[in-house]
Amino acid sequence: MGSDRPAAQGRPRRDAAADDRRVRIRAATARDAAAIARIYAPYVDGSIVTFEEVAPNAAEMAPRIESGGDLYPWLVAEEAGEIAGYASAAAFRTRTAYRFAVETSVYVRQGVERRGIGSALYRPLIGTLEAQGFTQAIAAISLPNPSSVKLHERFGFAPAGVYRQVGWKLGRWIDVGLWQRMLAAPTDPPREPRPVSGDRPAATG
Repeated sequence: MGSDRPAAQGRPRRDAAADDRRVRIRAATARDAAAIARIYAPYVDGSIVTFEEVAPNAAEMAPRIESGGDLYPWLVAEEAGEIAGYASAAAFRTRTAYRFAVETSVYVRQGVERRGIGSALYRPLIGTLEAQGFTQAIAAISLPNPSSVKLHERFGFAPAGVYRQVGWKLGRWIDVGLWQRMLAAPTDPPREPRPVSGDRPAATG
């Protein structure tokens, strides 16, 4: 769960508010843990975007970034020397038959929403996952979250179902919608997803 406002992102669209030349996208490292934790904390503490209820600190965030290894990319967006947002991929489910699908999310620092940073992050993340050979991307979106739904549908995600009242947070029951995007046509037999080549997604900006 996550996005370009209290949230995480159809077809890529050039957002006039976002100047990709000023935003540099690069692979995240454990050194970014403190900045990522600061971005994530308000979503934990004051929104239904994530179902975590205790915000992780930098020491707890670093292993999450490193756990992606060469298979599940984490990206950050740098603007004016500061991290303005991050996007990540993770295993959709832990059982091995699910290994061809990934779950994606994106979070933007509060105060810099509506500037296209979420789109600037999702574009290379999806491109990287396609190149790796994953077949499906899944986004879980706590409802309601119209900005996250809009972002995902812009990048080709389509509704795939709703889990009704599966979370209790901030004094109410919350539905979670699933949005799905094909990354690569499934083959028979399937090809194993490949690690990110080189030093992960090339930096942009």
